[in-house]
Formats: sequence, C-alpha cells, structure tokens
Amino acid sequence: MNILITSAGRRGYIVEYFKKALKGEGEVHVGNSSPFSTAFAYADRTVVTPLIYSEEYVPFLISYCKKYKISLLISLFDIDLMILSQNKNKFEREGIHVIVSDSEVIKKCNDKWETYLFCRKEQIDTPKTYIDLKKAKEDLKKGILVFPVMIKPRWGMGSLQIYSAENITELEILYEKCKRDIENTYLKYESAEDISNSVLIQEKIKGQEYGIDIINDLNGDFQKAIAKRKYGLRAGETDCAEIIKSDKMDEFSENLARTMKHIANLDVDAFYLDEKIYLLEMNARFGGGYPFSHLAGIDLPGAIIKWVNGKKVTSELENVEYGKIMHKDIKFVDITSFVSGDKNETV
Repeated sequence: MNILITSAGRRGYIVEYFKKALKGEGEVHVGNSSPFSTAFAYADRTVVTPLIYSEEYVPFLISYCKKYKISLLISLFDIDLMILSQNKNKFEREGIHVIVSDSEVIKKCNDKWETYLFCRKEQIDTPKTYIDLKKAKEDLKKGILVFPVMIKPRWGMGSLQIYSAENITELEILYEKCKRDIENTYLKYESAEDISNSVLIQEKIKGQEYGIDIINDLNGDFQKAIAKRKYGLRAGETDCAEIIKSDKMDEFSENLARTMKHIANLDVDAFYLDEKIYLLEMNARFGGGYPFSHLAGIDLPGAIIKWVNGKKVTSELENVEYGKIMHKDIKFVDITSFVSGDKNETV
C-alpha cells in the first residue's frame, strides 16, 4: 500500500508513524503546496502540489495517486479537509481511500460559530460566544459576559490571530485588527463565505486545559479516547502534556463521538472548571497533540491501515500508558534539495 499525506507542513512525525505502520510494505508520499516543508525530509517521495483552492488541485492529486499507485490519502490541514470531503467520490471511483469525515462534520469543526451552535443544540458546555460585536458589548455592560474576552477568527487554525482583551477599548481595537489580519492572510479564503461575520468574541474560561484524541473507525463508530492534561503551549500546539485516565472525560468523549460520527481522529480542545467540561474547539484530523497519544501506546496510523485493508484492529488502540508526561523537542532538518526541486516528483 502506498500512502499520500497532503498539507503535511512540519509534521514529519506523522510521516514517520505511517512509515513504521506500513512495515516496509509500501511508500509514504508527502505533498505540500510549498517546498518549505520539514515533513518532506521524512517521506519516501515528495511532490509540490497546486494551491488547495486552485481548480487544478483535486485533478492533480488524483493523477498523482494513479501514477504512483497510491490507495490511501490523508490530509493534516483544516482547509484541505473540506475540499477533499466534497470530492471524496472522485477519489473513490479511482480506488483511492480518502480518510476524511463528511462535509457537515468538517463544517462543525472548521467554522467556530458552527461549533458553538452545535454545542448549544447538543447541550454541551462551551464558552459564551458572540458573532455580533454590538451584542457582546451590551452583555459586557450587563455583566452577562465579563473581561477578559478572546477575539478570534471564525474560520481559524493554529491559534493564528487570536487576541485577549481586558477592556472595551482593547476589544474594539483588537476586533478591527483581527478583521485586517484575516483579510491579509490565507484565512481570507474560508472567511470569504461570510466576511462581515468572520470574527468571534468568546468568553475566556480559566480552568485546566485538556486535549482529547477521540477515535472512530471508518464507519464513524466510537473506538477510543485519550485525554491529555496540558502543561504548556507553543504556537497553538501542545508543548507538554500528561496522559490521564478520567471516567468523566471518557464519557464526554464517547457521547461526542456518537453525535459527530466523524472518521478516524477528532482532535478536541476542552477546559475543566467547576466539575464541568467545556468544549472549546474541534479539528477533524490528526492534531498537534496526537504525538502524545502515540508515544503513550496508541497507533492510529496502524489502525487506519488495517481498517482500509479490512483487517481487525486490536493492540493498535488498546495499550495506553497513563500517567506518562511528555515534552516536544525541536529538531532541525535539511530541506535544500526539496526547495531546489531536485527530489520532488511530478505528475
């Protein structure tokens, strides 16, 4: 089996996990729209793809998969997920399995306003969230909402353009700054759906932060949840965490999995305060905190490969070392040959 991982960026560890799971019986290819990707250094083959929003993107991926006999495709980037989900049938007609959830699931994750509405509908605790600046200011004056508050893109990722405001003046300034940031970055593409309502104001929860990997099989049936107590963050990703065993987190995760019916991993950020679990965000992909679960014994890449091949998954999701505390490290890699194009494949 050959695998293509798209929009891999700097997540070389995911490439390594899939290579190990293949046990030498196939190749792991990495695609990225920029050659400045550290994940290229870990791949068997690499390719610079068209931009995600290009009309050439999906046809390019299909042609590449056919040329290199790739039967499994998985993306690591939020924007990529919706494009792949909407075109999943095109890949399947060519015998290419795309590990991506349905478009409605992706929408509930990528659109943070839809995340909030989903939580309200399902009676899941979540921070108070506003899409209307005027309404947020009214509730601040009434004491329904209190400072500090968070200002964030409605369609955002990686903690980009997220600000904390301590008073009305800061709120107004940072709200406008967030709007300008969106218009000047790649966030403008998804935000174009409703650019006038592309900024959210959100209550700041001051409890302990947790990350949860909630794993479903390829039919959307719940399999496993791994909760991590976060001790440190860097650039929006978990830097240090402890694997914990919590019946309350397990129950919360299983209920969420059965409601979402997502495919493979659902990366969840949550806070625990006053005996309540507050859902903050969801990502329908491998999140930045997945390595903690993997190093504690979970092997989701191995499980995905087995599911695609119609095999039963056993030890891949069973052996978890609770109480393990891990910290990310920084590793430098040489990407000169990929930037120059010497090692990149073509269609």
